[in-house]
Amino acid sequence: MPKNDGREAVLAAVDGLRDERRPVADRLAAALAPDVTAALDRHPLRELVTSSRPMPLQVDRERALFGSWYELFPRSEGARVAEGRRPVSGTLRTAAERLPALAAAGFDVVYLPPIHPIGTAFRKGPNNTLSAGPFDVGSPWAIGSADGGHDAIHPDLGTLEDFDHFVARARELRMEVALDFALQCSPDHPWVTEHPEWFHQRADGTVAYAENPPKKYQDIYPIAFDRDFHGLVRETERVLRFWMEHGVRIFRVDNPHTKPVVFWEKVLGDIHRTHPDVLFLAEAFTRPAMMNTLGAVGFHQSYTYFTWRNTKQELTDYLTELAGDAAAWMRPNFFVNTPTSCTPTSRRAAAPRSRRGPCSPPPSPPPGASTRATNCARTPRCARAARSTWTRRSISYGRATGRRPSARAERSPRCSPG
Repeated sequence: MPKNDGREAVLAAVDGLRDERRPVADRLAAALAPDVTAALDRHPLRELVTSSRPMPLQVDRERALFGSWYELFPRSEGARVAEGRRPVSGTLRTAAERLPALAAAGFDVVYLPPIHPIGTAFRKGPNNTLSAGPFDVGSPWAIGSADGGHDAIHPDLGTLEDFDHFVARARELRMEVALDFALQCSPDHPWVTEHPEWFHQRADGTVAYAENPPKKYQDIYPIAFDRDFHGLVRETERVLRFWMEHGVRIFRVDNPHTKPVVFWEKVLGDIHRTHPDVLFLAEAFTRPAMMNTLGAVGFHQSYTYFTWRNTKQELTDYLTELAGDAAAWMRPNFFVNTPTSCTPTSRRAAAPRSRRGPCSPPPSPPPGASTRATNCARTPRCARAARSTWTRRSISYGRATGRRPSARAERSPRCSPG
């Protein structure tokens, strides 16, 4: 503090604060005197102050923090299924007809699972069976065929023009479209022949398929990131930017925790530098440390274990955990269910489970629901029919499907699954 620019006033304030004979209010008033405040404004205290390089500040748009999601399978919307006949698939155009109802229900984001061509090699049937029937189209996560890869649309679902129409219709209704991004391939994907170095080769020359013990996914090849890291980064960003050009600003990334963290740090950083409005949701059902790390490297939201928390104490403990230090970078998304996650609580009573949705917004700004959650009914009989209807509507989805609906569920007049 310069001698002739407020030092005497500051020293007088110090003496006043130390004078224990004076009332507390008088001691405080000496420190808050206008001449003292002015002097400190001109010459702030600098003790223990250090300097650092400028640090970037990332500011995300509101949808990164808040929004209600709905998972929609286009193939199920408008599909016609009859026993013994080839199912007639729904399309992106027929799925667009469902959008006004979703907007009226208050959803902000419509999430589409993979809409790409599905491989035929080692195609799976319902419940992950190894032999697909003549009418089974396989898992949509077995991406790639002669019709194209991650930048193509399955012919059954329509064309890019149909996709653009779907996105535009959602935008008219003030909703956004989130697209699934699963970085894996079917054996028929163009990458398998164009870039064999992107896959793990066994000693016998065959490509190693995906495994999640005890499950085996012979219809899916995982990516080998240790052989052409930069090439995979370029191709991943190319695919993402392709869909960004068609109006997609949200991506739900499938199993990001099974890929190198440094890979996502690079890809998400590059995308953010040119398009900071693009958001990424991590579908990472894994250990909390990895979920937190993915949030720290750039994922805007993350799946959580909310689906499996049922009792009051379980929910209290879990929300307390999520509200800890990691809350600054790991934003939880509370999906009440997923196509492949039907918890015991869900199986016992579909309707009460679905009503958990309203409790998710306060602790978790982005709640979400798969189609099954909105197909609930209030009676046990209707609950069974609702689950069967979900199965029927998704009957072409290989691993993601269950049993075919029973005749009783098909005929039930009391149920209105939506």
